[in-house]
Order: sequence, then C-alpha cells, then structure tokens
Amino acid sequence: MAPSGVDVFKALADPSRRVLLDRLNERNGQNLRQLSEGLSMARQSVSKHLAILEAANLVTIVRVGRQKLHYLNAVPINEIAERWINRYDRERVRALSDLKRALETPSMDGPRFVYTTYIRTTPERLWQALTEPTFTDRWWKITFETDWNVGSAMTWDNNGIVIADPEQIVLESDPYRRLAYTWHTFTPELNERHHFGDETFGRLSTERRSRVAFDLEAVGDMVKLTVVHDDFEPGSIAATMVQNGWPIFLSSLKTFLETGEPLRAPGSA
Repeated sequence: MAPSGVDVFKALADPSRRVLLDRLNERNGQNLRQLSEGLSMARQSVSKHLAILEAANLVTIVRVGRQKLHYLNAVPINEIAERWINRYDRERVRALSDLKRALETPSMDGPRFVYTTYIRTTPERLWQALTEPTFTDRWWKITFETDWNVGSAMTWDNNGIVIADPEQIVLESDPYRRLAYTWHTFTPELNERHHFGDETFGRLSTERRSRVAFDLEAVGDMVKLTVVHDDFEPGSIAATMVQNGWPIFLSSLKTFLETGEPLRAPGSA
C-alpha cells in the first residue's frame, strides 16, 4: 500500500525522526551505524524510526553490496504542496517549503539524489511514459530518439532544442523493470533559453556527465518508481539544477498517468 499524506505528517511529528532527517540532510546516503553514532537512542530505536520514515516514503533505501544506505526523498513533500496545500494560504505552510528545500540539499562529496513515488498504473504504461515520445512530451516536454538498446546513442529534444552527443547513451534497459542513461550535454542553445550566464555555463561545460536510473516495481495496483540521479562531481552546478526539477517532474508524471493531464512544470535543464 502506498503511503499517504497522513503518513508523512505522522512521520514528521516525532522529534527523533526529524533529527534523523536532519542528519541525512547534512550527509545523505548513511547506513544504520553511521546514523546512530552520537545519538542518545539505541540502534534498535533508530532502526524503528527509519522504518517509519521509509514507510512514509520520506527515506529511500539503496542497497550497495551488503550495506543499506538511507537517502532523503523530497517527492512526498512536493506532492502534498502541489496536490493539496497549493489550494490554501502558502504563508501558513512556509515551514513545509523550507523542509522540502532541506530534503533536496546535496551533500558536499559527490551528490546523489534518490526519489521514490507510487503511481497508480502498470509497469508497461509507466515504461511507455518514460520512453515513448508521445508520452514524454506530455509530462516532461522532452523526447528521445533512440532504440533503447544498451550502448545506443540518445538524441534529446528539449522542448525544441535538439541535443546530440555520442556520450549520451543508454546504460541499462530491462523493459518494465529498469532503465538508465547518461544525462544530456549542456549546449549554448540551452544556455540561451535558460539564461544560465557565461560563468555557470562555462562550469557546466567542464563537468563530467551524470547519469539517471529508473527502477519500476509493481506493488498491488500501483508501481513504485525509484529514480537515482548520481555520478556528479562534488560541488556540481548541474546537481543543483536537477535536484529542484525531479520532485516536480515526478509529480507531473504521476498526475499524467493517473489523470491524463500533467502538472504545469517548468522547463527541464
């Protein structure tokens, strides 16, 4: 069963769980031992609190070898803001906006962003939404020209700006289960549209290419989608751009698949 907004608020109500979120905000991707260090709580208590945060979808687990690493997930906060709170006085929920920004703050040593959302759809339909131009254009304003075979080149059309580069490739492709590819090149045309500025664009042009992966898992009549965007350089400019975009784009994807109408999201970087 997918977590609800009530689950999110209940998880955030406990001060000990907020401390754990603060710790992940300072340094994302920690294991249980690291998160327990220096706390007055027993490791077993920390584990229970983390399980509640995971159940509320505020923390996502990524397994690396034998380790379970914990990452903040800003998507539930964004979904509450987009689907409910936007109808009311934003000033009364400024604290939630501050928390959302905190959850998206990257660590200093090679940012890695992990986002999870639950969508009432099928793996086949979600795969279409991630790969087929008719669908990606609706919720993301981006289309891809590729055969989706591993190693194949990808040409991006970013709302009319065509981005081709031999290093834009498909890394993994397991239909209805997992998809991964390298991120697009930052071109002068993108700079002109988004007004990055000469200094920022210069830094973007020298950064190594990041990568993004999508994991699809059927959960009852829903699909659990986990997005991992990583392989950024420490202090990456590109990382600061994509971290703000993914919660919005995933909300748009969810709305599109569940209602047929995407959110009005800003352009992608």
